[in-house]
Amino acid sequence: MKKYFSAIIVASLGLLFGACKKDYKLNSNIQPVSKLSAPVDDKYIKLQPATSASVSFEWEQARAEDGSLVLYEVVFDKETGDFTDPIATIASDGGGVQNKLSLSHKELNSIAGKAGIAALATGKLKWSVKAAKGFNIKLATETRTIEVERPNGFAEIPVDVYLTGAATEVGTDLSKAIKLKSTAAGVFEIYTSLKNGTYQFVDRNTGTPATYYIDGTILKEDGESTQADGTKQYRLRLDFNNTAATVTEITAIGLWFAPENKILYDLPYAGNSTWSFQNQVITFHQESWGRDERYKFRMDVKAADGTAGQEWYGSSNADNNRPTAATPLSFWELKPVPNNDQYNYSFKFMSEVDTKACDVNVYFSPDKNYTHEVIVK
Repeated sequence: MKKYFSAIIVASLGLLFGACKKDYKLNSNIQPVSKLSAPVDDKYIKLQPATSASVSFEWEQARAEDGSLVLYEVVFDKETGDFTDPIATIASDGGGVQNKLSLSHKELNSIAGKAGIAALATGKLKWSVKAAKGFNIKLATETRTIEVERPNGFAEIPVDVYLTGAATEVGTDLSKAIKLKSTAAGVFEIYTSLKNGTYQFVDRNTGTPATYYIDGTILKEDGESTQADGTKQYRLRLDFNNTAATVTEITAIGLWFAPENKILYDLPYAGNSTWSFQNQVITFHQESWGRDERYKFRMDVKAADGTAGQEWYGSSNADNNRPTAATPLSFWELKPVPNNDQYNYSFKFMSEVDTKACDVNVYFSPDKNYTHEVIVK
């Protein structure tokens, strides 16, 4: 019996090795997708990228000659394109296995932007399906178009935004571009100085970044802005959600001394988003109940249309105690004050400040919370 089984094993191995010597040829022949099913040709879609809305692209299956698995990709191009260089190629659902693709309005909005369809504009995208078996890839025999209306805002909102250019404090070296502060989803701002020259915003400080520029009150792609009014300080606010830009000139920042209801000292711009004065004596105001040390900051501003105004920055608390060496740094953080009330939301100086020469620095630095410091000399 053992000899019988041994003979079978030897014979089986001989057949196996004999089979291995034969050349195995992969059959990659396929028939392309012959019909697209959905959406219907020229379907109109009003894109709502902020929602969970999606569009289902569907097609009949392609056929492999050997009956094996076929993979799919949906390709998108401009209305006049021929898919030789598509603007987007996306694997179908199930990792490319299923003959359908669920695509969110957010993704379609991005594709529409790449096709050159502007915000608030309507345009057409051509789409089709590629079927693949090994290295054999075939485009469907049918193509369709969809007509999309884009909402306001950019199709792709950058994660980071930087300021660069000859007009800026750091010049044209991209690696030194100044990073803006993110204040909300898609909203960025910077307090800075601009001199005559050009400047632009970029989404990274290496390689070949996407570029943006301000045109009046509109934020646009692929260009640069020009500063031609001499050196001035500004707050630049960019809202990528609705392509809006706000340019506010900062004409002055002053230390508001509440008990005397006036600006005690102006703070000239010192560069790098900082306003400062040095070696100025600060004397508390004598009241019948004691010495008053309350203060905050007034910012004089001018809108792009020339309208002048004032903004107030003070404490997050309506009233405060005098700080000490143990007071947390958050005490000195600057918050917009809702009105120009003489006393409320004021800071208080430390006791050591009274009658001493001091430096005061106000920081609107984009890399931290806006704050200030008082240094007793």
